Amino acid sequence: MKALAAFVGMWLVVRAVSPVEAAEWNVGLATVNIIPDKPVPMAGYAARTKSFENIAQEIHAKALALEDRQGHRAVLVTTDLIGISRAVAEPVCERIRDKTGLARSQILLSSSHTHSAPILSLEERTESGVTPEDARNIVAYTRGLQDKLVDAVVQALSRLEPARLSWGSGVAHFAMNRREFTPRGVILGMNPRGLVDRTVPVLRIDSDTGRLRAVLFGYACHNTTLTQTNFSLCGDYAGFAQAYVQEQFPDTQAMFMMGCGGDANPNPRGTMENAREHGAALGREVCRVLNLPLAPVGGPLTCAFGRASLPLQPFSRPELEAMITNGLSWQTGNAKSLLAKLDRGETLPNAYDCPLAVWQFGTNLTLVGLSGEVVVDYVPLVEQAIGPLKLWIAAYCNDVFGYLPSARVLKAGGYECRGLYTGPGFFAPTAQDALLAKVRALAEQSGRTRAH
Repeated sequence: MKALAAFVGMWLVVRAVSPVEAAEWNVGLATVNIIPDKPVPMAGYAARTKSFENIAQEIHAKALALEDRQGHRAVLVTTDLIGISRAVAEPVCERIRDKTGLARSQILLSSSHTHSAPILSLEERTESGVTPEDARNIVAYTRGLQDKLVDAVVQALSRLEPARLSWGSGVAHFAMNRREFTPRGVILGMNPRGLVDRTVPVLRIDSDTGRLRAVLFGYACHNTTLTQTNFSLCGDYAGFAQAYVQEQFPDTQAMFMMGCGGDANPNPRGTMENAREHGAALGREVCRVLNLPLAPVGGPLTCAFGRASLPLQPFSRPELEAMITNGLSWQTGNAKSLLAKLDRGETLPNAYDCPLAVWQFGTNLTLVGLSGEVVVDYVPLVEQAIGPLKLWIAAYCNDVFGYLPSARVLKAGGYECRGLYTGPGFFAPTAQDALLAKVRALAEQSGRTRAH
């Protein structure tokens, strides 16, 4: 019996450091600084048109390259930016494909939605109060950013090393539903009874010897702790949370993905100290989860990508004119763009092709990458569509085109109903069903079952 016990003990020790178990994945990492060389205006608040004045915190793009035992590869790129539109994202993905051979389904671009980062544009646009010089600097910055995103992916793929993945989740409490109901309609405010997703999903990436190499975590809340009075470049709470984790675990790459926080704001908000406090709170929770027993994440990795044709609302000329004359402020810009198309004799768009991604990690985890500023209703809706277990729902991926409201939000009205801002159009209530149908199809394509 003693000999048997000794054998079992020795087997457990060997199993703990088994190279076969440790080699489940190969992982490569890269981080690039994306601070502009020249001051450019900051994104997120229309009234703020002048350039940033100083740097409160560095902003980065970070790449995580994954390869399973069968050689299936994928790359996730997270950015401290307000959002990457299709016009910026697709050329980046094409260049990554040409340089690395990765298919579009194997590339996922994510933005933290910080409102304290540079404006992105490939066109010199001055109609919003931006000076011609600033407009040129914005275009130059955006083109340089595209180069850096491609370089980060190439670097990460060149640094693949054996790794183990595991995941779990925690909770953070500073997200507040911002859809405040008043006698005059829904306003941007505070709704303590409103739905928010306070989940903190965490993916831990260790070397084959057990050293923590990287952490990917998420939260579903606007990065708007800092308001239009801020002129300091900063990643907001998400940037401070990443910094907190990296301070606790030196030589670790911390990465952040936004969840369905299109209708949530940090509370309280307004100061740099608020942003630091929220970042520390989120960072502490990530570190707490890292010290828990986490669920192993195995392969194979199956990546599915597609586009959902989301219906847009039809409008007549009188309806658009009424929206411009008597409508709410968040309606007028989009209505003017639609009316201008009619004036040019053009047909109004009837749908928007929304990119969607589903990455399936064996039977252990499903990552759903939604596009746009997705409201929190889509968390339970996606859970109902494909099952709630072993599920990570991210938003602000691949194409941040505007707000994606649910049918319920559209019925109630409010700022989140403003629709597209990379082009004209307001989403119809049936966009919800179209999106969920495509998510369901991609989940099936990737191999997820409701039992997962």
